[in-house]
Amino acid sequence: MSKSTVGEVMITEEQIRARAAEIGKEISEEFAGEEMLVVGILKGAVLWLADVVKNIDNENLGIDFMVVSSYGSSTKSSGVVKIVKDLDSDIAGKIVIIVEDIVDSGITLSYLKRYLSGRNAKAVKICTLLDKPEGRKVELEADYIGFTVPDRFIVGYGLDFDQKYRQLPYISFLK
Repeated sequence: MSKSTVGEVMITEEQIRARAAEIGKEISEEFAGEEMLVVGILKGAVLWLADVVKNIDNENLGIDFMVVSSYGSSTKSSGVVKIVKDLDSDIAGKIVIIVEDIVDSGITLSYLKRYLSGRNAKAVKICTLLDKPEGRKVELEADYIGFTVPDRFIVGYGLDFDQKYRQLPYISFLK
């Protein structure tokens, strides 16, 4: 990694894991005994999803994944949402928690929330590692937020730029 490309550490791995434990506990308490499906949005949400689900105490917990695209190789959202891989699971009657790496424009998650709600989920909630409210183009609020970040292009802990920097064990930004 070039020091000239990636900025300083904004959020450490320890801070991320501690926040994941808090959110996992909150979800456990809110949906005790409910049938739940945690839906990870690939590829960026994998590390955050793993940290959160390890902290959810619910024997009725399933995990599934979707691949959704609205960026391509750009640093700005294209505004066009494309489902590349849909769920393998039936969500009817279940609590669905969409786990995302970052809420920026809100376009993708707003679309996904409507899309999954239309499949008879009992509830659809959003859990994001990062929230970037300055980037919002639609009205959307996540139900569980790890951290709020400024309007920069964030990388690390699953977030990438053109498939690079996902492996960083912390949150940083492109200079």
